[in-house]
This record gives sequence, C-alpha cells and structure tokens, in this order.
Amino acid sequence: MLRFGFGKKKGEENQVPACACSASAAAGTDSAKAECTCCAQEKGDIVSVKVLGTGCPSCHALLKNTEQAIETMGLSVKVEYVTDMPKIVEYGVMSLPALVVNDKVVSVGKVLKANEIEALLRK
Repeated sequence: MLRFGFGKKKGEENQVPACACSASAAAGTDSAKAECTCCAQEKGDIVSVKVLGTGCPSCHALLKNTEQAIETMGLSVKVEYVTDMPKIVEYGVMSLPALVVNDKVVSVGKVLKANEIEALLRK
C-alpha cells in the first residue's frame, strides 16, 4: 500500500534535511528551526560545555571558572552542570570535577583556572 501513499504519516513525504550533512529534522520540529550540532562540531565549533560534579565546592569552582572563560571568549554556549551520577558514569569519569566539551572529556579531577579553560577551548 505504500505505493499509493497509504501508510505514510502526514508531513513525512515533505521532510527536508535540517542541515548540509543531510541529518533529518526531528519529528514534530520545523526543519528551518531545527539545529544540527554535528556540522558545527565538524567545523571545530564549541557546541556544548558540561561540568560534571557532585555539588562539592571544587565542582562549583570549576563551573564558575568555566562560565567566566566562556564569557571572556565571547561564546554563546550555555554551561551545563551535571550532577546525575548515572549520566556522569556514562562519560567514564572516575574523578570529579570533570570538564566535557562537545561530549569529549577534556579534564578530570582538578579545578582549572579560567585561563587554562580558555586554552583548552581554543584547541
């Protein structure tokens, strides 16, 4: 029955790729408004920054220093603070605090200063 168009969901035939990499837009989103992070990552742009921690003072210090570095560099990336242990375990981190940039762990077990974080982000 697919031959006659039966069985297709509404709008499925008119879906347009969300970006140049041909990733399709998520269901229920307007393809013009959908953001693709894969292309930005391939260009070397910083898409996501996360601080992994349990809420201890050193974790909060890393979060504060990371936010300061992002602001100094003029980036429009929001720093996410992850305290959920199952999510932290997914990164394979054995020591906290940890810094994750574009889903890659770049620092583990130490509180970096803002200028050190800037140097990591520029790489």
